[in-house]
Amino acid sequence: VLNSAEKQEGWELLFDGKKIDRFHNFNKTTVDSKWYVDDGAIHFDPEAKGEGGDLISNEQYENFELKLEWKISNCGNSGIFFNVVEDEKYCCPYLTGPEMQVLDNTCHPDSRFVTHRAGDLYDMIETSMVTVKPAGEWNRVRIVSNNGEVEFWLNGYKVVEFTMHNEEWKQMIANSKFSQWEDFGLARSGHIGIQDHSDKVWFRNIKIRRL
Repeated sequence: VLNSAEKQEGWELLFDGKKIDRFHNFNKTTVDSKWYVDDGAIHFDPEAKGEGGDLISNEQYENFELKLEWKISNCGNSGIFFNVVEDEKYCCPYLTGPEMQVLDNTCHPDSRFVTHRAGDLYDMIETSMVTVKPAGEWNRVRIVSNNGEVEFWLNGYKVVEFTMHNEEWKQMIANSKFSQWEDFGLARSGHIGIQDHSDKVWFRNIKIRRL
């Protein structure tokens, strides 16, 4: 729930702890059954029946502040996207939307790569400090995106900051795995996304406000 101060500040819930009705699967209108509510959290369970796929917010955002908490399973991987463009020509949010990495740094194979660890701007900028908690524990995220100026916060510490849509941004893309995806990182607004990476992951206390 939102308290009175949060309501005054313009916060809105993207998840109320009960229903996943402010998200849908990318390029679909519904939420697939591998995503469900588990003890007040949105949970992706690869062992559940049905299909999976990434979830994105129903609404789009340009300048915003996003807060949420996540926990990951042992050796697990997931992610948080923003500025996602939903279109049939894209298979997945990662073709357009930058990602804050969600990872168990201790044993997932991606942890051997700098910029692929928890809190990183995935494949582009590593965190300035390691603040992630172990698998199975909740981590607090804050993402601020305002006129192309972006901050990633993890467990109360600002761990990444960058400016989008300038020459340095273009060069970072050119030096990353996204260099061959012509629309990556170009959108100035879009959907918020959470990733199905085939590992168990939980998200809760998801709230956002427009700036």
